[in-house]
Amino acid sequence: IIVILLIPTTIWGYISFKKNSVEDSVHDYLIDSGKQESDIVELEPFVANLSGNKNYMVSVKIKGDEKTYFYYKNESGDVILESTKTGDHVE
Repeated sequence: IIVILLIPTTIWGYISFKKNSVEDSVHDYLIDSGKQESDIVELEPFVANLSGNKNYMVSVKIKGDEKTYFYYKNESGDVILESTKTGDHVE
């Protein structure tokens, strides 16, 4: 019974760790790039169903910018902008 519970818990923990790690790296990247904390409206980590490190991404919304930005962290730990999506204007 312990093994049956341990496997899903371990998988969930790994996924949560990866998502939080990418979110923290993207947040630090944005601050280091000159964004103010108050300009960051939303950081949302998610599983992108892509291969490798692109599987764990973060969507970013910035105040006053209608685009949503999608970042991931590559093998060497660098934050990479994967794509953008035009959407609603964020205030």
